Amino acid sequence: MTTITQNLPWFVKDLGVSIVGQKCYSSIVEHLDFSDVECLKYSLSKGLGLGIVVGGSIMKVPQLLLIVSARSARGLSLIAYVLETLAYAITTAYSYHNEFPFSTYGENFFLTIQNIVITLLIVHYNPPASLAARSTVQRTVLSAQAVIAFTVALVLAPASILAILQVATLPLSLFSKLPQIRQNHRAQSTGQLSAFAVISQVGGCLARLFTTATEVGDPILTAGFALALALNVVLGAQMWAYWGKDEKDELEMGPIGVAAEKKDVTDWSSPPSHRVEVVVPPASPNGRNSPRPSSRRWSRKVD
Repeated sequence: MTTITQNLPWFVKDLGVSIVGQKCYSSIVEHLDFSDVECLKYSLSKGLGLGIVVGGSIMKVPQLLLIVSARSARGLSLIAYVLETLAYAITTAYSYHNEFPFSTYGENFFLTIQNIVITLLIVHYNPPASLAARSTVQRTVLSAQAVIAFTVALVLAPASILAILQVATLPLSLFSKLPQIRQNHRAQSTGQLSAFAVISQVGGCLARLFTTATEVGDPILTAGFALALALNVVLGAQMWAYWGKDEKDELEMGPIGVAAEKKDVTDWSSPPSHRVEVVVPPASPNGRNSPRPSSRRWSRKVD
């Protein structure tokens, strides 16, 4: 078997070395030394990291499709998505400035972009009260200006400021999920919240705890992923508890999303009420009421 693994094509070897390094590639792949625990953990961490990055690049796509197809962002909290986007963006900038491997934070970059699009869709379909009076173009321009300003600030921020901001992502993660959890609880429904996104985030946080401990060892990042895992588990529990209630709500709504008008239908199953009916005889052609017909017959007298 080692004869095959030691003579793999050059592009396969180069790819493997670029992922796990020359030492671990030679130990795990070429010599099949599975007793090398350190290289096994490192290779597993790299594999999980790359899988999370790939999954993160499409994690919020089902959520985007749900919003666009329904033409509504019902059930999604704007504040929650704004805070979550800030946390993702700060983590991306902090990890990049510290030259961490891209496999340890790459999904945050893709999630930031997807969250920005979702936030813009929420502002478009369900604008807050402060923006409801503005036109669609004005809302889009204001949102784009806010995104550009914050991006420039993160790019120009020094490492010391980014470290403080990374610590701030802990309460940001907490407050980004609490509005969504609270809204789900009050509505007893998760609305357009994507089950795929929630489940993927739970799995991603679990894997990130392992990859961060193996490759980075940053306690701030570890605490952030642990908190995010706990909050995503709560969202997952809400989706399980409220599953199927959205369909019931849709059946009770009209075709344009409002309650259908109740028709005036007589309920014949209930006992009739005591009513007195008055019958008015039709008027005669000369305007006078027709005399009540008598049961006695009349005949013309003939002289």
